[in-house]
Amino acid sequence: MATDRLGDMRLFVEAANLGSLSAAGRKLGLSPAAASARLLKLERDLATRLFDRTTRQLRVTPEGLLYLEHCRIALQAIDDGEAALHARKQTVRGKVRLSATSDFGRNRLRGWLEEFCALYPEVSFSLYLTDAMSNLLQEEIDLAIRFSMPQDSALAARKLAPDARVLCASPDYLRQHGTPRHPSELKGHHFALWATSAGTQNEMDFTRGAERHTHIAPLDEAWDSNDGALVREWALKGHCIALKSLWDIIEDLNAGRLQVLLPDWKSRPTAIHALFQRSRYMPPRVRVLLDFLAERCQHALSEFPPGLLP
Repeated sequence: MATDRLGDMRLFVEAANLGSLSAAGRKLGLSPAAASARLLKLERDLATRLFDRTTRQLRVTPEGLLYLEHCRIALQAIDDGEAALHARKQTVRGKVRLSATSDFGRNRLRGWLEEFCALYPEVSFSLYLTDAMSNLLQEEIDLAIRFSMPQDSALAARKLAPDARVLCASPDYLRQHGTPRHPSELKGHHFALWATSAGTQNEMDFTRGAERHTHIAPLDEAWDSNDGALVREWALKGHCIALKSLWDIIEDLNAGRLQVLLPDWKSRPTAIHALFQRSRYMPPRVRVLLDFLAERCQHALSEFPPGLLP
């Protein structure tokens, strides 16, 4: 095996993950020409075409998919071995790759990571903000912070704190359109909705004791986005009502920029979870960060008025 084969394998895996050879090269500190030359050399050495290339797309061939699976296993084994050595030394160092929802990442996680780095200056971060569920394996994510439990059995979850989704609107919106007192009074109001790969979340279920009520916001009349931060911004600007996580809007509630609607009616309770690969070795930097985030979440619960969280 060539002495730089591991580097070539990392380039191949990154190109497959990112769908771009030039982007993979930039991530690894290679020029586009150098990245292309290394991939061509790897294909010659293997006597196999790993990608089908077009001007717009880089698609892994069937043979490439087979090699990709083994490359990921080999590289992960090396990374885990190095992490295990650091663990023996109790060294908290290296890069942690995180994924978080847009609002939580900007409003909470960003500041907490800065605090963590002050305690552990040898740790660095890659933070990916997206409201979609990340593929932790393909994107090489160490931790994903989400408000739901994983459907993938290969993922484990640690609950960090309780949460609830509430209807909220700005004082300006309520002055113009009135304040609904019952879910049946939501009809005719304007909504900002969160759009996911599973569809736009326009069905809202509420309970008050034994009472049940469902409101379905008409999609053709609503504003919607796959970016939860934008949904919150629309509500702040008085355009509409939004159904948001309390963690995303608690500062707005405490500052009076938003108000909770129908406080006696509850939606399905949720919680903040840290998701990680069940079978993957957790290096000290990730384990210590996970404990740190759990402590910060519990401390932040003091900001919530009584009765809002389940």
